[in-house]
Amino acid sequence: MKVRHNLRDVARQAEVSVTTVSRYLNGTLDLPAGTRGRIDAAVTRLGYAPNLQARRLSLGRSDSIALVLPDIANPFFSRLAAAIAARAEEAGKMVTLHATMNRPEREAAAIDLAVRNMADGLILVTTDPPPEAVLHRLARVVILDEDVAADAPRVLCDNRQGGELAGRHLWAAGHRRIGYIGGREDLASTAARLEGLREGMGGIAPVSIHADVHAKASGRHLALRFLARRAGETALFVGSDELCVGVLEVFRERGIRVPEDLSLISFDDVRSLHLFAPAITAITQPVEDLGRCAVDLLLQGDWDDPAFRATTRRLPVHLTERASVRCIGQQETDTDPNKEKRS
Repeated sequence: MKVRHNLRDVARQAEVSVTTVSRYLNGTLDLPAGTRGRIDAAVTRLGYAPNLQARRLSLGRSDSIALVLPDIANPFFSRLAAAIAARAEEAGKMVTLHATMNRPEREAAAIDLAVRNMADGLILVTTDPPPEAVLHRLARVVILDEDVAADAPRVLCDNRQGGELAGRHLWAAGHRRIGYIGGREDLASTAARLEGLREGMGGIAPVSIHADVHAKASGRHLALRFLARRAGETALFVGSDELCVGVLEVFRERGIRVPEDLSLISFDDVRSLHLFAPAITAITQPVEDLGRCAVDLLLQGDWDDPAFRATTRRLPVHLTERASVRCIGQQETDTDPNKEKRS
């Protein structure tokens, strides 16, 4: 049976202290050539393999980033996680992933684990403000995707711009009565998208607003509510691809044709919307850029500057036009919503 030698064995053979060997191998101590030679020879002779994890923890770091997000099964979050992992690898870091299933106790447990594992930082995707104690336990926390109240820098997409692009596209196609199905009304992203939608529609608010969590089941539920209360809407703006899938399932079951009966725009564009029948027009989020930007902020930000914690990076979105919006008139003579006078 092969004997596994430890740091003390190396120190004994090199005739130096354990502390000297540890600091030398950690790269925090410069030694004379003769001493270095004795330690190197002892390491080789004994076949000593240092415990890298223990060494990192002794230095107060783990070379890891904790990523806490709601649901890895959601294509948006899985693509976001992949982008974060790729960027972290470029920086020599590993990512530990924790899915909370939107349960506060799981989120708290994941953050506690990140603290105990001495993660070099935390990227947090959440819809609720984290307790202040969380931000004090970890030196570096970046909020990603949702604009929640926290003393931490954040990386978001431009939700207001997305709503405005959708509104202008629908207006140009002649639509004046719009319905909205989206995430919870208390979310900053929902408010921003609705504000942009009204701006894009020249001040016309949606005829109906139906809100719930971003999930396929919610999309089904909200679609049924929308159809039961429909009041002449000719188009629908849906706040996420997950909701959109549920909406389209109900439309297919009820014989609602897109775009013949209702035009539709989704937000996210992380599913293969171009393969749907018809292909779905969408507000496309820069998912990979969001992930990369979060890692860069975490690792390169000036964390000693109090102003840095107020940083908000808001990345632009764009509209990807496909076949789910039908022109219904007026678009050729009035393509700018701000030109129409309203009472």
